[in-house]
Amino acid sequence: MALQAGIVGLPNVGKSTLFNAVSNSAKAQASNYRFCTIEPNVGQVDVPDERLAKLAELVQPQRVVPTTIEFVDIAGLVKGASKGEGLGNKFLANIREVDAIVHVIRCFEDDNILREEGAINPISDKEIIDTELQLKDLESVEKKIQRTEKIAKNDPKAKRVLDVLLKCQEHLSQGKNVRGLQLEGEDFEAIADLFLLTQKPVLYVANIDEAAIQTGNKYSEALVKAANEEGAGVIVMNNNIEAQISEMDSEEDKAVFLAEYGLKEPGLNRLIRATYQLLNLITYFTAGVQEVRAWTIHRGWKAPQAASVIHTDFEKGFIKAETIAYDDYVKYGSESAARDNGRLRIEGKEYIVQDGDVLHFRFNV
Repeated sequence: MALQAGIVGLPNVGKSTLFNAVSNSAKAQASNYRFCTIEPNVGQVDVPDERLAKLAELVQPQRVVPTTIEFVDIAGLVKGASKGEGLGNKFLANIREVDAIVHVIRCFEDDNILREEGAINPISDKEIIDTELQLKDLESVEKKIQRTEKIAKNDPKAKRVLDVLLKCQEHLSQGKNVRGLQLEGEDFEAIADLFLLTQKPVLYVANIDEAAIQTGNKYSEALVKAANEEGAGVIVMNNNIEAQISEMDSEEDKAVFLAEYGLKEPGLNRLIRATYQLLNLITYFTAGVQEVRAWTIHRGWKAPQAASVIHTDFEKGFIKAETIAYDDYVKYGSESAARDNGRLRIEGKEYIVQDGDVLHFRFNV
C-alpha cells in the first residue's frame, strides 16, 4: 500500500541513526554535520506481529510474509525553513509527500554532538518545527483564501470552503496545528487539495541517553506532557542502542543484549507498531500450506476492498469471504477445526474486515 511515515527533526537529533535502525532495505548516512541527508532515503520496514508467527507455527507453511510500511529519512530542518532557510523548501516538500510524521527530538546531553539551538530543550525544539510547518500551511491557506473570496460571493459551495479556510487561518495564526480541528466530511474536502503539513498525524520519538533507557529523564517527561496535551503519542528510546540491535543477525544475541538493558523488546518494535496505528492501518491474514501472509488495509475497509490488496481481480469478482477470527483460529488450531466448531463465517460485500481476521476469498475470474 506504499504508505509512508517521514522521520523529521532538527539537525543532529538522531534521525538518520533511527532510520538506519528501523529500515531493513536501505541505510542512510549518519554523520555529525548538517544536511547530511539531502535526498530523502526510503526504507521498507517489516511490521512486527506475534500473530503472524503463531499462525505460521500452526500451519507450517513453505514461507511466511510479514506486512510492511515505509519510512522516509528527511533532511534536518532549521528555523526559517518556511522562508527557504537551509534546505527548507526541499524539507517541506518531502514532508508534504508522506502520510504521517515521526518527529525525533533530542532528549540527551552530549557535548560531542553539534547543536546550534542552545541548551537542550525538547519543547523548544518541538515548537521550532511546529512553527515552521504552521507558517508554511498559513501561506497555503491564505493563497487559497484569496482565490476563493471572489467566487464565494455568488457560490454557496465556495462560501462553505471559504468558511473552513478562515477557520484554519485563525487556528494556524494562534500557533496551533490543523489536525487539532479534526475536520471531517465536506470540511476536510475543502482543504484536501492543500496537503497541509500540520494536518498529518504525528508521533514523537524521545531520543534519550543510555542511563535513562529504563526510566526516561526530565527531557522525555517534558515531551510526554506536551504531546499528551495535543493528543499525540511518544516512544522513548535510545537510537544508538536500537541501531546496534538492528545490526545483530542472531536472535539469541539480540535477546542477551536486550536483557543487559532490561528491555523486553527493541524500542523499534514499539515505534513501528505505533506508526502503523498512526496511519490507521490494520492487518488481516491469509493462511495456507504454501504461505502465511499478513496484509495491510485501512481500518473500516469492506471485504472486497481488502481483497483488492491481493489482486484487483479479487475485488472485481468478489463473491464471499470465508472468515475466522484470529483468536478462534488459534483456539482450534486449524481452519478445518474452526469450521467444524462453527467458527468459520461466510461474509459478503458489506462486511467490514476486523484486525486479525484470517480470510479466504472466493471470487469469479
